[in-house]
Amino acid sequence: MLQNRAAAGARFIDVELRGVFLNLDARAVLRGVDWRIRPGQRWLLSGPNGAGKTQLLKLLAGDVWPTPGHGGTRRYRYRGESFDEPYGVKEEIAYLGAERQDRYEHYDWNYRVEHIVATGLHRTDIPLAPVSALDRARIARLLAQLHIASLARRRFLTLSYGERRLVLLARALAWRPKLLLLDELFSGLDAPNRERAAYCLQRLGTSALPWVLSTHLAADVPAVATHWCQLEAGRITARQRLTGRSPQERARTVAITLRAAVLPARTSAPMSARARKDRSARADRSALISLRRVNVWREGKLVLRDLSLEIRPGDCWLVHGANGSGKSSLIQTLYGDLGAARGGSLVRAGIEPGVPLQLFQRRIGLIAPELQAIYPRDLRVEELVASGLSASIGLNAAAHSSALALARRALRRVGAPSLATRRVRSLSYGQLRRVLFARAFVHTPDILLLDEPYAGLDARTYAALRRLVEQAMRRGVTTVMTTHRVNDWPMLATHELELGFGRMIYCGPIRKNP
Repeated sequence: MLQNRAAAGARFIDVELRGVFLNLDARAVLRGVDWRIRPGQRWLLSGPNGAGKTQLLKLLAGDVWPTPGHGGTRRYRYRGESFDEPYGVKEEIAYLGAERQDRYEHYDWNYRVEHIVATGLHRTDIPLAPVSALDRARIARLLAQLHIASLARRRFLTLSYGERRLVLLARALAWRPKLLLLDELFSGLDAPNRERAAYCLQRLGTSALPWVLSTHLAADVPAVATHWCQLEAGRITARQRLTGRSPQERARTVAITLRAAVLPARTSAPMSARARKDRSARADRSALISLRRVNVWREGKLVLRDLSLEIRPGDCWLVHGANGSGKSSLIQTLYGDLGAARGGSLVRAGIEPGVPLQLFQRRIGLIAPELQAIYPRDLRVEELVASGLSASIGLNAAAHSSALALARRALRRVGAPSLATRRVRSLSYGQLRRVLFARAFVHTPDILLLDEPYAGLDARTYAALRRLVEQAMRRGVTTVMTTHRVNDWPMLATHELELGFGRMIYCGPIRKNP
């Protein structure tokens, strides 16, 4: 029995960190981390935004190096050998996170899904060889396991954020890893896809493959997790072994213990029907954005079909639907990154032929995953925030002192003044999302376009930013927000749009507000 366990363990990676420090841009990110991950262990990693979770996973993956001079060690054991550096084992580790996903958008890697999964089989970043018949059969099995076989021939950048995440999970499984690292795997997934990803982790739990999953939410705790640790300010502050209980008890234990995972109750009372009516009566109710029989194509794929919609001042639209239903494409269409095909009309108030669309975009506060993906990584945070004044990606010229002053004020408003001089590359996913909120509010927007705005946020940040959005709604700022999570539904929502396969299922006054 012990011999069989040892043989199984030898097929997978055992990694140990002792006294490891990591500095980025002269700032301590990890401080004296001691941690060992053994074959057969399935770890849950939690902690607030900026705690260092993503950098810790990247350090385990061999993508970043411990800062020398502190005497710390990083050691891997695999197939009876010991490695003090990741050379020799790095190719056996699969890492999936938001940064990995964003690279496809950043570099415009718009390959077909089957080719992206094939890069997992061949352990490359981009396709370097044709997909063989044998490869195609293996890819088909992986996609079928995740119930996304229909995506095989689709181009990656035509997919929704959640669909992309499942495709990259299939790629990670195709890698046949000996250590699997998953950074916020469930972020952006609708309920059916969350179940598919959870079932995938459950199946992996039948082998000795070690994995680490970082998360903020109690709902994301897998029942098959065996260990849990908490990271705060770059230090592991708590850890717990979860074995000896049933899988359901393990999940409940972590959900109770996971301080950063429990989201607060709603932060404001719903607006009364009379208050909504009064606000509407005071506002100029001519449409800000009007769509008539609009079809939208994206990379050769029809993503919105026959859509008619009027968004008026003071409206708060809630947009929901499954992954791939067209929610993000709608936000991009409203903003102007995608256009209406011939035969439909899209009219924005004040934008006549010859008037630059950017004048309208400057009235908008935009938050979207694609925006987070494409920003230059060497940009200073205050410059990123200042770019919201001109509705640009980055800056065409050095920011004026008055623009930087507005940027710093916006950062104070979202509780992140200390980030002003940091580089984008040094931020965690949650910290960068907070910075995008500052960019959206650097001016006084007339319209908020929010695509899954609270994804990747810890409980404290979630509560603060939700208050900020609801305060804007109360002031009459027109809002269109997409979300998968029922708990994120704005209490002040006035209208609801449900999408399915790019078509309207329902469009009208809010039907429900849980």
